[in-house]
Amino acid sequence: MRRFARFLICIALLAGALPARAEPLKVVATFSILGDLVRNVGGDNVDVTTLVGPDSDAHVYSPTPADARKIADAKLIVVNGLGFEGWLPRLVQSSGSKAKIVTASGGISPLRLGSAADPHAWQSVTNAKIYVANISAALAAADPAAAGQIVKNTQAYLARLDALDREVREAVEKLPPAGRKVISTHNAFGYFASAYGIEFVAPLGVSTESEPSARDIAKIITQVKQAKIPAVFLENVTDPRLMQRIAAETGARVGGTLYSDGLTGEKGDAPTYIDMVRHNIKVLTRALGN
Repeated sequence: MRRFARFLICIALLAGALPARAEPLKVVATFSILGDLVRNVGGDNVDVTTLVGPDSDAHVYSPTPADARKIADAKLIVVNGLGFEGWLPRLVQSSGSKAKIVTASGGISPLRLGSAADPHAWQSVTNAKIYVANISAALAAADPAAAGQIVKNTQAYLARLDALDREVREAVEKLPPAGRKVISTHNAFGYFASAYGIEFVAPLGVSTESEPSARDIAKIITQVKQAKIPAVFLENVTDPRLMQRIAAETGARVGGTLYSDGLTGEKGDAPTYIDMVRHNIKVLTRALGN
């Protein structure tokens, strides 16, 4: 982050002498969370298109011909990386796009589940700040005339993320340490658990494409009973029936819905990344604080 701060200073000094850009930079973000980060960093200087929209699951997404056209028109493509968008390379190739691809998770040391990298790095706010730094550097390099404003937007947004991180840590500190255990639908919260100290157990793997076996479900039910895990949580991009079954067979209560891989629409609980993190920590602390 120090290197990034020096980069911002250099860009800010150079930007004043450059002419204004005639129109916003066309950017494609692969899913809704990335789209929100790009908008916060780029502001009016970017025209952002998101491929996987609100309440949709990038794990099982099937690109359309319209997506290929969006990719072809873009100057930048912002991706998560870490194996999250397995469908993207073929889409880029078919589109004939020459756009620069920016990996937002670049520089993050991934957690691993078996042989796979856990791609959900944004669930740690500290990692989200790295995403923002990578996005900011790419936008400023692609549009030097807007770099000064991008620097200001970035600094303001990073300050909001700092405050959000403190908010989450303070909320978790109020929970009884022995009760910081929950069940969620799939392994989307490993980085959150590592950063903030709430243990997540998931019957699905990293991807929502995987299906748990009867043996897996039986093991989860046994674990919930033995560890006295107080709550199970649904996710907005997965089928709720599995969690409802586990709750029914263990007596654990359904604590609410967590947002993992996608935001909601404007009228939902989590239309932005900051809203998503705030919603999740409120739902978790409400369920675990009783």
